Amino acid sequence: MELIDGKKISAEMKDEIALKVQEHIKSGGKQPHLAAVLVGNDGGSETYVAHKVKACEYVGYKSTLIKREDTITEAELLQIVHDLNQNEDIDGFIVQLPLPKHISEQKVIEAIDFRKDVDGFHPVNVGRMIIGLPSYVSATPFGILELIRRYKIETSGKNCVVIGRSNIVGKPMANLLSQKGYPGDCTVTVCHSRTKNIKEICVNADIIIAAMGSPDFVTAEMVKEGAVVIDVGTTRVPSTETKSGFKLKGDVKFDEVASKCSFITPVPGGVGPMTIVSLLHNTFLATLGEIYG
Repeated sequence: MELIDGKKISAEMKDEIALKVQEHIKSGGKQPHLAAVLVGNDGGSETYVAHKVKACEYVGYKSTLIKREDTITEAELLQIVHDLNQNEDIDGFIVQLPLPKHISEQKVIEAIDFRKDVDGFHPVNVGRMIIGLPSYVSATPFGILELIRRYKIETSGKNCVVIGRSNIVGKPMANLLSQKGYPGDCTVTVCHSRTKNIKEICVNADIIIAAMGSPDFVTAEMVKEGAVVIDVGTTRVPSTETKSGFKLKGDVKFDEVASKCSFITPVPGGVGPMTIVSLLHNTFLATLGEIYG
């Protein structure tokens, strides 16, 4: 069993991006500029955005954080998005999800200029990804593909089961792994909360990507010997072992599944660290104009 170390890979990628940024600026290019809009006081979102700001500083990006209370109206938030679209110095930006219930997330996503949509959520980017055109791929699927690449995990002809059908992870992940080329050429089955016989489907999988948000859902009896298991789950559960009183749990029952795997990601330290570096990657593409010019 080999542990897939997301912390190590993300650190390597950050160093690679930092070097590219230095070379880009030396040759007369502009400093990449990533902005984030944070609405409300969700703890997880605040932590993620704080890490993003720190990562920007590390690789040499300019970073702008726009914070607003959760009382902001939809119209006010859409105006902020409009202003960021028009700001020529900002190469890419994200509006951190989730948003307060009185604001339509889809309306906000669609208001973002797809050329600055470094989260890869806009329908133009999603559509281009699905038909195999250059696009900004959303952070978690891109991060998983990069882990597969860097650990040289074989995908061609493999049976892959994706557990979860979210627009952010499950659907794009299934599509990307079924596309031609590496990492891809998988035969993909998507399972979800209404799927019957999930155990029987999973036990025949060479690769399992668990993105359901259900702690310890994948057990040893669902995994065949030698399978690759990628755990996307990050659920905060009560714990007496930590100062905070909580700990992160994945969708996979790691202690009983790990010994059966050829490769497995831990939680935390697996897929999670890859999300921010994927965002940095997309922002650099935006700065260079490599996708949309």
